[in-house]
Amino acid sequence: MGSKIKVGLVYGGKSGEHEVSLSTAFAVTKEFDYNKYEIKPFYITKQGQWLSGPAMNQPPQAAEQLRIAAGEGEGTTHAALFSIFSAIDGIKHEEQVDVVLPLLHGTFGEDGTIQGLFEMANIPYVGAGVLASSVGMDKVFMKKAFADAGLPQCVFRYFTKPQWAKQQEYYLMECEIALGYPCFVKPANLGSSVGVSKASNREELIQAVEYAFRFDRKVIIEEFVDGREIEVAVLGNDEPKASIAGEIISSNDFYDYKAKYIDGKSQMAIPAQLTDAQMEQVREMAVTAFQAIDGTGLSRIDFFLERTTGSWFINEANTLPGFTPFSMYPLLWRETGVSYKALLDELIELAFARHAEKQLIDYTGDLQ
Repeated sequence: MGSKIKVGLVYGGKSGEHEVSLSTAFAVTKEFDYNKYEIKPFYITKQGQWLSGPAMNQPPQAAEQLRIAAGEGEGTTHAALFSIFSAIDGIKHEEQVDVVLPLLHGTFGEDGTIQGLFEMANIPYVGAGVLASSVGMDKVFMKKAFADAGLPQCVFRYFTKPQWAKQQEYYLMECEIALGYPCFVKPANLGSSVGVSKASNREELIQAVEYAFRFDRKVIIEEFVDGREIEVAVLGNDEPKASIAGEIISSNDFYDYKAKYIDGKSQMAIPAQLTDAQMEQVREMAVTAFQAIDGTGLSRIDFFLERTTGSWFINEANTLPGFTPFSMYPLLWRETGVSYKALLDELIELAFARHAEKQLIDYTGDLQ
């Protein structure tokens, strides 16, 4: 690998979380040890064009510097991708990166699509693989994996846009009987609480479903749980470990996009005020959830702790959680005793370890 590990930092992207990705990338570049790593930026525009910049041996002064403009970088999509795909011909090139750190939130970033690109290039990359990313993005299949692992979760229903168009009355009645009001309506495949609504009656439910269909062809509807929002960070491959738990105290009626990123009034309590037994239980469930989706690298696992009964309900797994110094994932690890820099080191080590393990697999099917 040479004297420094060459890290390809991939950020931006076509999703609605483009700006969040830029903020995450800026935060990461400020925390890398530049005596150990050389950072190669790969910026994906909102239109999907890949642009690469010169290698970085020191952090940028502002996030806006990471927004590489066409003509200012080192080439077009094909030139930028060369640094990743040059691994395919088996010859080490000077431009080739050693490992990729994808910081793309949402669609085309944490849904398995770009992970498949890295798999085809046979290059190490940080975070979840294709399957875990896909399952972690699709809330319906995620819940099915959780159910198979025996994890408790709230009642839910789901349907596609064509199904809704043909049988709207059926699905309305099904949701009203099984879930009641209020209930939460979400696009099945989207992150950061985009497109999420709370419905308190049939009219609001119809509006919420139509709104969610703007973001995905499949919608999931969940029963209301009057619970505290508890989150746990998980780190590892085959032997994952869980951080202490933290709690989100939302500034809004529920923890939607505005509460997460806009008004800045939501609070985090780390560690969450839990009994020792509750803390141990939720950490164990977080590892179970991580393994249920075949997670690798990192994930943040979110739960509800019902206020009246003290019962746990798993909410979701986020395979590419926010990663600024003020995000829950690194803060949970900091309070567990792992610094931001140490976290980056371990994630890259985990990426190399998983890649080395995959090289031992015979994909040809040759039994000779």
